[in-house]
Amino acid sequence: MADYDFRPGGSLKFKGGVAEGGIVKKKKKSKPKPNSQSDSAKDRERERVKELLFKEEVELASGSASGSNSPALPGSDDRKTDAERRFEEAQRRRLEKKVAQLARKTHKDRVNELNAKLESLSEHHDIPKVGPG
Repeated sequence: MADYDFRPGGSLKFKGGVAEGGIVKKKKKSKPKPNSQSDSAKDRERERVKELLFKEEVELASGSASGSNSPALPGSDDRKTDAERRFEEAQRRRLEKKVAQLARKTHKDRVNELNAKLESLSEHHDIPKVGPG
């Protein structure tokens, strides 16, 4: 506690060495490294998981796995709530509606619509004339 001066009115102390009269920053303690036995066990576990995944992919490709026995994929509907399914359906419908609306308009229609919008704006939005003439 001798490093800090709690009395008001004193000058600020900057970080630095003790010779400079500053605050000495404490060094962080390093964490011990894990032993090699746990690393090799983790490696064996990873290899086993990769092997199981490979076997499942081969079974799915060959069609020998039954539908009820296979695990659910992360993006499948089995793992989604009703609200998530309704949300995605509504989002898909909105996107289809937007695409259909854009497909109906030609480029000429879009240009005419933009010009009509610009004409309806007030003079405040007009580009001012600058310079002689």
